[in-house]
Amino acid sequence: MPSLLELCEKYFETRDLYQVLGFGSKEEASDPDKIKKAYYRVSLKVHPDRVTAEEKDKATVKFQTLGKVYSILSDKDAKACYDETGDIDEENSLPKVQDWDQYWRSMFKKVSVEDINDFEKNYKESDEELNDLKKAYIEGEGCMEFILTQVLCCTVDDEPRFKKIIKKWIDEDDVPAFEKFTKETKEKSTVRKRKAAKEAEEAEKHKKELGLDNSEESLKKLILGNAKQRAQASDNFLDSLASKYGSGGTGGKKGRKSKK
Repeated sequence: MPSLLELCEKYFETRDLYQVLGFGSKEEASDPDKIKKAYYRVSLKVHPDRVTAEEKDKATVKFQTLGKVYSILSDKDAKACYDETGDIDEENSLPKVQDWDQYWRSMFKKVSVEDINDFEKNYKESDEELNDLKKAYIEGEGCMEFILTQVLCCTVDDEPRFKKIIKKWIDEDDVPAFEKFTKETKEKSTVRKRKAAKEAEEAEKHKKELGLDNSEESLKKLILGNAKQRAQASDNFLDSLASKYGSGGTGGKKGRKSKK
């Protein structure tokens, strides 16, 4: 049976428990609420419900591995031992959980359609959105396609607003003037809008085929059904919930990045 660190290396390409949760260092994870929120954010991305039947077994092990990492970093004594030695007392530190999916669901409150709409309303044009936009611009080196997949709740309709903000930052020497942004052609922007319009039309058609409305049951189908087709949209949607609802629940977050 592989050790937890071996499983982390296999499924998350690191033996550092903090990196599994997306932290750059243990200092960033000093607050228990930050650890829980980080766990929630990553677990939404790797949850077995989001993959095809063929990938279910692998995704389940990855999800369980993540749960074990969280169980250590959320335990004061186990975390202190790991911080000091870098070792894990797997026999004594890991909880005896038979169903990690049930364990996960018990930790976080149910999210309603109203919650999602409220989040989007408060997020847009906020300082949080500006920070995410700047981060996406720099990480994507000015690639607008990349930006639109990383900033939460955005669509191509937000592109003119984003461009105006970024141009102001460039004029003020707040961010570099990447050529992917400054030299992007109008044609490329037009193609992006056409593609988005086509995807929206297909999504609406798919929604009608599934009989979806604005109910919570429809929301569940939209999140869990046909994961591969809606992978990018799901990443943005699920990440948006993490930052607001990651610290909720009864227990004691970008998405897939690809620069074009």
